[in-house]
Amino acid sequence: MLLSLASAAFAGLLITSTTALPLAKRDSTGPVITTDFPDPSIIKVGDTWYAFGTQSVYDYTNVKIQLATSTDFVNWSLQAGYDALGNLPSWAEAGQVWAPDVFKRADGSFIMYFSATTTTAGNGAYHCFGTATSNNIAGPYYSNTDTPFACPTDQGGAIDASAFQDVDGSLYVLYKIDANSMGHGGVCGNTVDPIVSTPIMIQKVEADGTTKIGDPTEILSNGQYDGPLVEAPSMARSGDGTYILYFSSNCYRYAYSPFTSQSGPTDTPRGTDSYDTSYATGHSPTGPFTKAQYPLLVTGTNGVYGPGGADIDVDSSHMAFHAYVTKGDVGGRRAMYTARVRFIGGMVSF
Repeated sequence: MLLSLASAAFAGLLITSTTALPLAKRDSTGPVITTDFPDPSIIKVGDTWYAFGTQSVYDYTNVKIQLATSTDFVNWSLQAGYDALGNLPSWAEAGQVWAPDVFKRADGSFIMYFSATTTTAGNGAYHCFGTATSNNIAGPYYSNTDTPFACPTDQGGAIDASAFQDVDGSLYVLYKIDANSMGHGGVCGNTVDPIVSTPIMIQKVEADGTTKIGDPTEILSNGQYDGPLVEAPSMARSGDGTYILYFSSNCYRYAYSPFTSQSGPTDTPRGTDSYDTSYATGHSPTGPFTKAQYPLLVTGTNGVYGPGGADIDVDSSHMAFHAYVTKGDVGGRRAMYTARVRFIGGMVSF
């Protein structure tokens, strides 16, 4: 499934022209935010687009959740120094918060899903995700519970939550079981046999976005061509009723598990450009899903490196993702890119 370059069907990638404050305007294939803004999620409220990003280890490092805005999806302004997330709940360890996703609830308020290292188990090795709410789209968001939404530390934890609302109003939360944290070593801790499964789950919830309905369902997992993991799920529904599950696979950093003799816990993670964005299709939010033959974004697609962490808006056509701008950036800052996508003939294209 995953090739070193995207197929010719994806050669027409149209990434918007950009402005990234406080930096200058970029060319038509450049990033919209050039400072470190990983794992972007996007939402449009009124006439304004909002993008929320992972806490950076390079820029504005004290900001737990970053925020950027745009009125045209072309020119973006980073709200430098502004933190969209208030104090962390007791289950979350301070240090790095990532993979935010924001959804507008039926009552007009907003809920944010965010991942963090858990204090409940694993001595810093496991991660879970929780929720925070705000009456203002820009926040700040404050935890509405001191209990994480999902924290299966016996399976390695859970990360990368995102919301999806179906046409009938049903609301779901997607996330990844972070089982590679319990793998047997190698890249992302999970390329030494036996390879562990890192399933993507879907959980139906009430309109509040937190109250669970029934049990979660596994809808996808890593296979032969996915490397050590699949993660970063984001779902959309096309006009013909097809459900499209976007996800990333492979590893954005070479990091080895401390639970193997191959290397110790003090090893410095190294960058990789093997991270990608792919998708799968199905006829129900709960699957089954069939992976596309080729990934949507890989290193080489319009010159980007390691494109992943994609998020699709509810209109199914606006996408944001992160990538390294140059080969020399690999392992460092991940910029934010935007694109317009379409689903035709059973395939996603730009």
